[in-house]
Amino acid sequence: MSKNISDLTGKKGLEQNLFEQIGRLAAKNGTPTIDEMEKLAEDFLVGKANVYGSASFYDFTRKENQGKKVYVCNGSSCLTAGTQNAVTEKLSKHFKAEEIGHMCCLGRCHENSSFHLDGKNYSGNAIESITDIKAAKTKPTDTYHIAAIGTQVLTENFPGIPTFYKILETALRQTPEALLAELKTSGLRGRGGAGFPMSFKLESCKNTPGKTKFVVCNADEGDPGAYSDRYLLEQRPHAVLLGMIITGYIIGATHGVLYIRGEYPESVEIIEEEIKKLYESGYLGENILNSKFSFDFKVIKAQGAYICGEETALLSSIEGQRPEVRVRPPYPAQQGLFNKPTVVNNVETLACVPWILREGGAKFAAIGRGKSTGTKLISLDGFFNRPGIYEADMGTPLSVVVNELGQGFKSKVKALHIGGPLGGLVPVDKIKDLTVDFESFNQNGFLLGHASVVCLPENYPMIDYIEHLFEFTAHESCGKCFPCRLGSTRGAELIHKARTSDYKMDKTLLTDLIETMEIGSLCALGGGVPLPIKNALKYFDNELTPYFKR
Repeated sequence: MSKNISDLTGKKGLEQNLFEQIGRLAAKNGTPTIDEMEKLAEDFLVGKANVYGSASFYDFTRKENQGKKVYVCNGSSCLTAGTQNAVTEKLSKHFKAEEIGHMCCLGRCHENSSFHLDGKNYSGNAIESITDIKAAKTKPTDTYHIAAIGTQVLTENFPGIPTFYKILETALRQTPEALLAELKTSGLRGRGGAGFPMSFKLESCKNTPGKTKFVVCNADEGDPGAYSDRYLLEQRPHAVLLGMIITGYIIGATHGVLYIRGEYPESVEIIEEEIKKLYESGYLGENILNSKFSFDFKVIKAQGAYICGEETALLSSIEGQRPEVRVRPPYPAQQGLFNKPTVVNNVETLACVPWILREGGAKFAAIGRGKSTGTKLISLDGFFNRPGIYEADMGTPLSVVVNELGQGFKSKVKALHIGGPLGGLVPVDKIKDLTVDFESFNQNGFLLGHASVVCLPENYPMIDYIEHLFEFTAHESCGKCFPCRLGSTRGAELIHKARTSDYKMDKTLLTDLIETMEIGSLCALGGGVPLPIKNALKYFDNELTPYFKR
């Protein structure tokens, strides 16, 4: 990360944003031209290499994206469901091979067969209507089951803007210190995977001097299999927006940035529309409700890069830099977006804030188990009899989620990959031992993460899935640190060679490789993917033994 570049790209502010300029230029034919990139470098007073390095990184702006017209989902859930070859085959009757690209997880994991065309996502049986879709005669539809067991924090009915924003009216009559105290009492921890206390970030940023501060919503945590963020952005957007406004009031920020996955076009549209309503209702802008507090939103559409779910890479991306992970310290709370104090939280974390301030931190803390307070959204994929989004109190037995909420499996399943590609690979016989909370998963050698569930059917080879995880990491690595960049590539090559030839792997070599990645990687991408690999080696030893030397 270059401090000077952060300062330079910040001079034009959020509205004239280098990253967005790259995206707009790429929208014309898939990638900016050399002349266009050189002009951007001149306009923003940065080097040509800086602009090229950024534009060539993202899936939707790099040269390889030129001429693409339709995209097939290649996320883990669609992969294990085995639906995508048929989707590609049907699309190939309407598009040339070079016009078909890929997107990683469109958030349609509940029914798979997912693809993206003309800025819209489709799934399920939509591929059968591809002729009508191309002729703009069919609009995308998307329904999935939503239910809760226990307290409804995030799935409660939305009462309308005037009623819901009474929470803001009450909050603005209190001091930031009083609101922060409620969040401390609640014990709210980050829902993106790390489980870091939200109040600690807020207090640190609040206490850092600075005239300009930012609240950033990380809506780019694109774990394949997880569509809970999409649910909140599209069906409970005001929980997220109000959470950001109140967070801004607590830390002294006047700007909120929503960085939303490019793979979720409907989320971007809905959030932008709801923000307009808030301006019209007087809940955004200058001197909100005569409180002397001002707050404005900026929505940024991402361009396809899983690493931007890591908070420091996300900040570099907004600045127009190549989204590489930053070395910490300094932490974003002290030196974040454009080198200004910044709080970054994920969608679900921010969405909990309004309920906590309405009901009280103690009530939220009373839900859950131990240090895992409150509720958790869980995404169940298409292998369940009733796939969908479920809200459960922390501490709920995983068996209840699987058998009661999801109503069991449609076909035989051997493992659940929970928490995204960096989460644990849970064999079905371990379901009975787990509860939905951070401690239970950690103590059993897994990771709760987003609480997304991707099922591996009995007939899906574990060796194929391990190769998929290494390939995913190699493709999505920012490239900054050697263990992740090289380790993921070597791991994919090693597995592929053993899977497709008579070559037998040395288990010590493989374990040394993933240990190096785990210990030496800068962030959770390279450091996290060894977890499911180790789970596979431990629990599926019999299936994997033929690929190793005796």
